[in-house]
Amino acid sequence: MKFGGTSMAGSERIRRVANIVRRQQAAGHEVAVVVSAMAGETDRLVTFCREANPLYDPAEYDVVVASGEQVTSGLLAMTLQALGCQARSWLGWQLPIHTDDAHAKARIEGLDSDALLASMAAGEIAVIPGFQGLSGDGRITTLGRGGSDTSAVAVAAAIGAERCDIYTDVDGVYTTDPRIVAKARKLKFVTYEEMLELASVGSKVLQTRSVSLAMKEGVRVQVLSSFIDDDATPADQIPGTMIVSDEELAKLQEDLDMERQLITGIAADKNEAKIILTRVPDRPGAVATIFGPLAAASINVDMIIQNVGRDKGETDVTFTVPSADLLRAQTLLEAQKEAIGFNRIITDAKVAKVSVVGVGMRSHAGVAATMFRSLADRGINIQAISTSEIKISVLIDEDETELAVRVLHSAYELDAVD
Repeated sequence: MKFGGTSMAGSERIRRVANIVRRQQAAGHEVAVVVSAMAGETDRLVTFCREANPLYDPAEYDVVVASGEQVTSGLLAMTLQALGCQARSWLGWQLPIHTDDAHAKARIEGLDSDALLASMAAGEIAVIPGFQGLSGDGRITTLGRGGSDTSAVAVAAAIGAERCDIYTDVDGVYTTDPRIVAKARKLKFVTYEEMLELASVGSKVLQTRSVSLAMKEGVRVQVLSSFIDDDATPADQIPGTMIVSDEELAKLQEDLDMERQLITGIAADKNEAKIILTRVPDRPGAVATIFGPLAAASINVDMIIQNVGRDKGETDVTFTVPSADLLRAQTLLEAQKEAIGFNRIITDAKVAKVSVVGVGMRSHAGVAATMFRSLADRGINIQAISTSEIKISVLIDEDETELAVRVLHSAYELDAVD
């Protein structure tokens, strides 16, 4: 079981979490719980680090920011004890959770589970701080923002858990953001691939790395809401969204005699910025001179369009980067202007990426045509396109994001029936 920062924000909410955990143990489960820091706490600790030294040592930064989860793990263990449960906290270095030494963005390499399993078998609830681990040289590491989801999946894989329940402030994965489309439907099942695509294009329900790890390790993940009444039916009886393998979903649908949904969901991301380089030399290697420096600076590039060449052996190149990296990318490209050979750089931060995701695309034609026709009918202009096997993304004007999501949600018949 994993609980996020909003679920752990204060004594009252921690008591609510403790009651949810206690019910699962009472139902006969052996339980391990992974917790995040209280909402806002990590940001507060990061601010302290920056005030202490703007050029802080990442290893010492990890010591500071890892303390948020240490506090909530101890508090939850104490609260469980007050409810009559056996419980203890296991810090990242006590298990230990082994990571590489990339401080502030470490990756989990393994987890020693023997002591943890023995404790759980003896009836003890294990409470584990998320987001942290131990490097090979014995230093505390953190996994990067949102890393507690990854911690939970890693623990579930190490102990061979039946599933990993991730409790958050939403009660599952929806066909799109219910704040945009009131008729968005909660999905009972989503495949790992679909969840990865949805997470990468704007859905904030789960962190991408956690889904990738779950797919690699075959961990079944369930997304649930922790904001339920103390006397509510346990999550086992009111499931959220289960994230499973493609094979398991196909078997479930076969058992239920259901046809696979063509499109699973619509996601939108306004954290995109567009860059156009005009009159780039149309010759072999020209594009490499653009994207090589960006890659070296760890700036992710998403959509790329190279226009048809001009008569003078020149072309325009359009691509997108995260909004937060726009200024850095622009500065880097300006510094490389002579090497690249472009005429001028045009930027636009008022854009958004809208994506249609679904494994059904593999076996159905016409998905792209429906998307383009539906947007055209509402006068929404497409500025760029990118695709994968189960995803189509378009770049549009930011002001038209909500309209585009609603139009596509209806076009693919995803609206819930009253």
